[in-house]
Amino acid sequence: MVKIAVLGYGTVGSGVVEVIRTNQDVIGERLGEELCIKYVLDLKEFPGDPVQEIITHDFEEIVSDDEVKIVVEVMGGIEPAYTFVKRCLEAGKSVATSNKALVAKHGAQLQEIAREHNVNFLFEASVGGGIPILRPLRSSLTGDVIEEIAGILNGTTNYMMTKMFYEGADYDEVLREAQANGFAERNPEADVEGYDACRKIAILSSIISGKQVDFEDIYCEGITKITVEDMKYARAMGMTIKLLATCRRDGEKLNAMVAPCLLRAEHPLFAVNGVFNSIFVHGNMLGDAMFYGSGAGKLPTASAVVGDVIEEARNLDRNLGVMWTQEKLALEDMKEVERRFFVRMKGSLETMRRSVDDAFGAVQYVRAEGLEDEFGFVTEKMPEGAYDAKAESFRGQIAAMIRVEE
Repeated sequence: MVKIAVLGYGTVGSGVVEVIRTNQDVIGERLGEELCIKYVLDLKEFPGDPVQEIITHDFEEIVSDDEVKIVVEVMGGIEPAYTFVKRCLEAGKSVATSNKALVAKHGAQLQEIAREHNVNFLFEASVGGGIPILRPLRSSLTGDVIEEIAGILNGTTNYMMTKMFYEGADYDEVLREAQANGFAERNPEADVEGYDACRKIAILSSIISGKQVDFEDIYCEGITKITVEDMKYARAMGMTIKLLATCRRDGEKLNAMVAPCLLRAEHPLFAVNGVFNSIFVHGNMLGDAMFYGSGAGKLPTASAVVGDVIEEARNLDRNLGVMWTQEKLALEDMKEVERRFFVRMKGSLETMRRSVDDAFGAVQYVRAEGLEDEFGFVTEKMPEGAYDAKAESFRGQIAAMIRVEE
């Protein structure tokens, strides 16, 4: 029997308990022995819930119990999660977590502590929720150099972008609807400003580079400035707009970004709609692969956490290896990254065509139905810094700029 403890009995924590209790027989068959929850740590009481029998309010009871071999951290936030996880690893207990904030900030250090104590620190659910991505990168694709990862990594923003694109609704309207349906928090900042996706792409960038990528160093732009008018232009071009998190190798360098991007119909992420997430991976030997599914939610996320617990239970006396070190990776300067740009310009195309052509060179012009006194165009590929310089001469005339994903 392998005994575990769960830190936190919120949405994901209760999901972990439910998954283990519902699938106890099949988990036991696959593991070869019973998986038993000995403690659940929470500040609250849960009268009437069977979990009340194993509720503890004292972390020391868990960390000092030698019978507990694995600890699940689903409290969220940095503290006290970081302190609790570190102490568990130092006490010789493996840890599984869904906490992306913790992994993005302290993942490399916690992996090294796990290695030193011959235990494991796994965090599959911190990136794709219920979508398996870290385990394939760590095991199935170890023979590949991963050259690109592009993902729709946040269900809230994807739901909102889908509504805006297909229903012509504006940002404020779809945000209210997302909150009413439970797809967005009362304070949606982490989702709509891109911070959630940014932490996830920082983790993925760290894994494929083997070094620490700080999420604070990644260019991050949310969806709050996307408008109904932007969606009209996207439809006119046969494209859509998604909040993308990307990391790519550019020679010896790695660049990473979170921002709304225009996708052509043939792009593999074009048809990923609603609350679903998807992660596109390109390896130098594999070529293209896609991972698709529920990127959040109680049971999908809990399922990924339990998958980590089972893997750790199979490897109680063996560390699975450090995915990345604490050595910091300097990302490529955003100004040097080349891409195409869609620009919405205020004014008349007839009177502004020459000045646009002189500044941006060969561009593809586009008009959207029902929009007067403005026009749009797509530039040739150019560095971000070059675009900024060209756009400076049109300050006050550019209504919006959206990057075009190739």
